[in-house]
Amino acid sequence: MTDSSKFTPAQLDWEKVDGLMPVVVQDCHSGRVLMLGYMNQDALAQTLESKKVTFFSRTKNRLWTKGESSGHFLQLIDISTDCDNDTLLALVEPIGPTCHLGHVSCFNQQTLPDLAFLSELEQVIASRKGADPTSSYTASLYASGTKRIAQKVGEEGVETALAATVHDHDELVNESADLLYHLTVLLQQEGLQLSDVIAKLQQRH
Repeated sequence: MTDSSKFTPAQLDWEKVDGLMPVVVQDCHSGRVLMLGYMNQDALAQTLESKKVTFFSRTKNRLWTKGESSGHFLQLIDISTDCDNDTLLALVEPIGPTCHLGHVSCFNQQTLPDLAFLSELEQVIASRKGADPTSSYTASLYASGTKRIAQKVGEEGVETALAATVHDHDELVNESADLLYHLTVLLQQEGLQLSDVIAKLQQRH
């Protein structure tokens, strides 16, 4: 994540873009590009103040907060500029789908980096909290409680290590997938996210 304390609106080159700055909007968890919009200086000021991404609508000819009608707001996490100070990158926490067609992103056909799938998996796993235990394996794990989930993490960790010791790569991949899945469930059970683990790794780096 970029350091938003280094961003100041005064550094932007508004003249180069005729007062309308292109803004690329990116999901802070998955890295998925969600949409492209435009801000004038008033839209940027409102975005920074409200922490809800606000654009200047060229069709409505007014400020437009994404989600003002649908409730699918884009909560601002961070904002930065490119090297020429004529394009913005907004890192956001999306509330619901971004696209007016109901898709997660307006760029629905984009190919995501492999690791971005972990973010999508985590969201699916989190959605199973409180669900009927008979409806899915994940829901049944949540119903079993922390002790049982932790036990499963331990079991999968041992099986992953054993697969590695006998150099069984197919089994190592399978067991690693089971381990990552159960670890994600355990983190969610305890009110934590993969981003908390990543933050610790970044701190240690």
